[in-house]
Amino acid sequence: MLLELAITDFAIIASTRIEFGPGLHVLTGETGAGKSILLDALGLVLGERASSDVVRTGSRRARVEALFDLSDTPRDRIIDKLDEFGIDVEGDQLVVTREVQDSGRSIGRVNGQIVTVGLLGDLGDLLVDIHGQSDHFAIRRKEEQRRILDRYAGLEDQVAKVGELTGAVLELRRRIRELATGDRERAQRRDLLAYQVDEIESAGLLPEEEDTLLQEQRVLGNAEMLREETQRAVSILSRADEADGFDVASAFREAQSSLARVAEVDGGTRELAERGAELSILVEDLGHDLRAYLDSIEVNEQRLADIEDRLDVIRTLKRKYGATVDDVLAYFADAREELKSLSGEAFDIEALQSRLSVAESELASAAVHLSGERQAAATRLGQEIEASIESLRLGNGVVRINVGHHEETNGLEVTIDGVSRVVSFDRTGIDDVEILVAPNRGEAPKPLGRIASGGETARMMLAFKSVLSAHDRTPTLVFDEIDVGVGGRTGQVVGERLRDLAEWHQVIVITHLPQIAAMAQRHARISKAERDGRVESIVTELADRDIEVELAAMLDGEPVTSISIENARAMLARSRQYQPRRAET
Repeated sequence: MLLELAITDFAIIASTRIEFGPGLHVLTGETGAGKSILLDALGLVLGERASSDVVRTGSRRARVEALFDLSDTPRDRIIDKLDEFGIDVEGDQLVVTREVQDSGRSIGRVNGQIVTVGLLGDLGDLLVDIHGQSDHFAIRRKEEQRRILDRYAGLEDQVAKVGELTGAVLELRRRIRELATGDRERAQRRDLLAYQVDEIESAGLLPEEEDTLLQEQRVLGNAEMLREETQRAVSILSRADEADGFDVASAFREAQSSLARVAEVDGGTRELAERGAELSILVEDLGHDLRAYLDSIEVNEQRLADIEDRLDVIRTLKRKYGATVDDVLAYFADAREELKSLSGEAFDIEALQSRLSVAESELASAAVHLSGERQAAATRLGQEIEASIESLRLGNGVVRINVGHHEETNGLEVTIDGVSRVVSFDRTGIDDVEILVAPNRGEAPKPLGRIASGGETARMMLAFKSVLSAHDRTPTLVFDEIDVGVGGRTGQVVGERLRDLAEWHQVIVITHLPQIAAMAQRHARISKAERDGRVESIVTELADRDIEVELAAMLDGEPVTSISIENARAMLARSRQYQPRRAET
């Protein structure tokens, strides 16, 4: 439901903010006061084409902001759509904004996040139907006509089942088609994968093997240098003077012995004596470990050659299958799985054909049953809409809802009325649903979107909405020029029907007829005023006394007389006694 519409620097509107509520909301005013501009602004924020012409003269940008309450809205469809764009909705309110700069560039936002105009249009289809000269209503599209028929007949679950079966059929057909056209390529792919899997598997790679081999290669390749340098270090530590038997280890032991005697006398040097003892032990341990390491060093030319051969194998595999050993192993796992799939049951065309035959049979049965349900519902719905057209005194209109099928070579084979046919199909079934309307009997019915006048279209939509209101999930309906060519008596009927609709939807109507305006639950007047030498549109919410005056002016013109006021009061009293008819679900 639309809660608020804020407009700034749009056409002749400098700034206005209109609050809307549930039920029937009427907008009235003189011709040219800007009523249709309000709907243009609403259409803009819901994704209509933008132009710099909408920017008020002297301003840099036009801005329209709409606040919606989602508590009585098909949230599942809206939330799913917003999720595609990563937009979170907290609570039940949605703020949609559109700015148009004087350069013509426009920016759309939803809850403050910049979005595409396409998303605004998708949200508009879910939130508002605008009926009138600036048509923004989904019912003109065949797809929406099919949805309406399905909702009317309660067929949504059957449609979902047909969609699942269609998906299975299309997937099987795709796989068979790929198999039929790709035998040679698949065989080549199998051979290549088999060779690659065997090559990697034969190598027996281990994840940490390369690092270990490289380290061992460095050691073996430098064995002579390691022996020479280690021997030199051992010699330094154990070098002896033949004259007095001096060596480094003995020198540290003697130094530690002297420091121990000093510490016995001067306790303050005990820490020095302890450090001397530690050094003496470390030097002896180092010498012992170096001699052990020296003994372990060997020159093994054969082992070095084996390591280099193994590293060559690893480098070759890395060059073919990945930058690292881990990459090669990952490629091996993927290739082995793909090879398994290419060689498995999934590529048995005969088995797939058998499965496809069963799937197509199930789909054909479900689709034909759904089509029969639609045919029966289409007749009932057409009759109800015809009755609604007559009750609105729109003449003896004729409504035909065609549920047809189209032949297609690669379609689905079905049996309808005992005749086998191959027809086109999609996830909604085999039917092409189209609503045809003739405003008067004797005329050829035409597609709903080709009715000539905007006013006639709007009233025809009212007839449709009167029947479909219980099945239409669009929360807000807007009617513009619904009273064109309508007199007072018919206007009363139209107003009552709008009031009926307001039991199911928020209904916003722009009207010149007092009979329609009197049915409103909220009433606003659009007028023009001159400020600072410029004309502006002003929107005023009317209280009870103001509504009487507005209706009186609509009845008898201005200046308003006491008689016209009495007539307005009588009209309001009659309207307030009206008991709306709530459509049956």
